[in-house]
Amino acid sequence: MVHVLSSRTLLRPTDPDRTRAFYGEQLGLAVHREFGTGPERGTVCFLGGGFLEVSGRSEEPVGPGPALWLQVEDAAAAHDELRAKGVGIVRPPVKEPWGLVEMWIEDPDGTRIVLVEVPAEHPLRYRPGI
Repeated sequence: MVHVLSSRTLLRPTDPDRTRAFYGEQLGLAVHREFGTGPERGTVCFLGGGFLEVSGRSEEPVGPGPALWLQVEDAAAAHDELRAKGVGIVRPPVKEPWGLVEMWIEDPDGTRIVLVEVPAEHPLRYRPGI
């Protein structure tokens, strides 16, 4: 068995400065560390139990494959805060049939981001007998 000690999501954006501004200023992710120099320097942000690294550059935006799943305490409050900061909301918060409240946004290169609220009564939070 592999014992994972930490996890990191790596993005190679078409415009690193724009992407750093989105994750840092609009989403409010704190910077863990930076490395290198110049416009393509690496920036690693705290991402709950993992990290998000923005480094290098891609000539093309990411395809439809990857998505980030970020748990938030209150999806409605996150919606209001992000809308006020000019973040494009793909879909406002909706309580899904499986009980989670999900809101969808995208970063500047189109990386899908699902902001998820786990309600107090949901099995992911409430586990009787454990």
